Amino acid sequence: MSKMALHLLLWLILLPPFAEASSEWEFNNVSRVVAMSDIHGAYDAMVETLQNADILDAAASWVGGDAHLVIVGDVLDRGADSRAAMDLLMRLEGEAAAAGGAVHVLIGNHEAMNLMGDLRYVSKEEYANFSDGETSQEREKWFQKYQAERSPPNGETAWSSFERKYPPGYFAQRRAFAADGEYGKWLLSKPIVVVINGTAFVHGGLSPMIAPLGLKGVNETLHADLVNYVRGYDVLEQAGVLLPTDSERDRETRLAEFKASPETPQDIVATVAEMIRLGNSDLHAPDGPLWYRGNVYCQPLVESDRLQPSLDAIHADRVVIGHTPTSNREVLSRLNGRVLEVDTGMLHKYYGGIGHALVLSGDSVRVISQQSKESLSPEPQPRRVGERPDGMLSATELEALLSSGTLGEPHKDETGREVLSVTDGTHTVQAIFAQREAKGVYPDVAAYRLDRLLQLNMVPVAVIREVDGKSGSLQFLPDKSINEAERSKSGQGGGAYCPLTAQWPALYIFDSLIYNQGRTQQRMLYSPDTWQLLLVGHESAFGNKKGRPRHLANVDLDVNNAWHVALQSLDAATLEAKLGDVLDARRRRALLDRRDALLK
Repeated sequence: MSKMALHLLLWLILLPPFAEASSEWEFNNVSRVVAMSDIHGAYDAMVETLQNADILDAAASWVGGDAHLVIVGDVLDRGADSRAAMDLLMRLEGEAAAAGGAVHVLIGNHEAMNLMGDLRYVSKEEYANFSDGETSQEREKWFQKYQAERSPPNGETAWSSFERKYPPGYFAQRRAFAADGEYGKWLLSKPIVVVINGTAFVHGGLSPMIAPLGLKGVNETLHADLVNYVRGYDVLEQAGVLLPTDSERDRETRLAEFKASPETPQDIVATVAEMIRLGNSDLHAPDGPLWYRGNVYCQPLVESDRLQPSLDAIHADRVVIGHTPTSNREVLSRLNGRVLEVDTGMLHKYYGGIGHALVLSGDSVRVISQQSKESLSPEPQPRRVGERPDGMLSATELEALLSSGTLGEPHKDETGREVLSVTDGTHTVQAIFAQREAKGVYPDVAAYRLDRLLQLNMVPVAVIREVDGKSGSLQFLPDKSINEAERSKSGQGGGAYCPLTAQWPALYIFDSLIYNQGRTQQRMLYSPDTWQLLLVGHESAFGNKKGRPRHLANVDLDVNNAWHVALQSLDAATLEAKLGDVLDARRRRALLDRRDALLK
């Protein structure tokens, strides 16, 4: 080998590795990844954030070099400038590719909704940005049809009702999102999930649905359901079966009530049937990748083992998600960094947040904001068991409020619990008071502290407090909570962000651990906005017995890997330090004996 050839070989060896595509949706050796989500038409916030992340220059041109930019869905809806945001991203795709980088725009639930004609969240301003593609003759045509078919609401003229329902730009917007429209064609080419350097990016989250599908199944099978629905929509609109003026409910009714005549072409009949089927695709299910919220809302001991098979199936170590605005409007981390939440509510007028970008480079995980180039680490997701006043109080702050706040007059509620208000002058909460069981024994406080040790996240904050001269437990009672009897009677909870069938098994393990003989439907509460399970009323728990309570003796307990790790973290010293003032030594020893039985 010549000296020149040797130098060339050494030079090639020492070059940093190029980004490699293992598949159409999997990339390795990417030097830097920048991700943001849920732009919702907040064009200025998006641009300012990406400028601070060194992706865009002052003219909004690509300066990110070989970086990969990932938009984790929901460019659309609610904000005024979603069209400008899409136009910018379409331009950046070419600029990034020319520089050796890439732009990955993922489909979010709002992209899917617009493509499918579900326009509940499209703002008047968004329609207005398409008005230059709409003629007065077109609007007059559809107004005449509207006037002939529908009566305006009381107090409105037919024209004002039409203008409200179909603002200027409406019909041009529908054409632009058709399968062959400028934005429809572009969005339908986008994937649902990508994996870069072992990090998955998906809009809603990774439910157990993803494990049997894998990356290919999600981006081909589920994605094809969306593509075929939009194409079918266009076919049926051209045939007059569906109209551009149809709302989501109108469309479902027209499809369900469609009756073919002898003259109806068979391809139209088949398309109607296929549209009905595709409308119920797993892509649109609560646990589908566009809608799933369990990565955020399922308790750590519930979600940890549910998430791992899906990560394994798509060759990822962690997942970056949007869809669910973070509670403090900062980028959050949970499940030991396996979930990174990047929806910070950047459409300020609607969500109250600002733009944030997650920056991944090597082992570094940092966050840049719309307001500063300073990079920070993602914050751990705060414990939040039950909705707080203003949604802001941390567990520590709530403990302080219950411990020292001014107490209201106690009263019995319909279940016989002693309930009272607690206030610090700024925040007021309701709380349940239960007198201590014995000297040094406060079961509700013990349950809360044990919950904290295990990271179960089901027991609301509880503290030791004296009320009317009696020492006992004062436990936070979230507003508007309903109990299991009420939930079961109403038939609600099917849309729980964390499926109830996933939450209940954790309850059975916890009650076996604490030997709770008193779990009733009234002691199982839910926050109706999320259907998070809340456990109260532990006065019949923490006895000295071994084994399990009678009602759980024959229940199969799923003591999974996450539970094993959590239970093994308990030892005599830890329990004495954390529970010594609320459980006596005999009860703590019995707790460890039951722990050992569960581990076996």
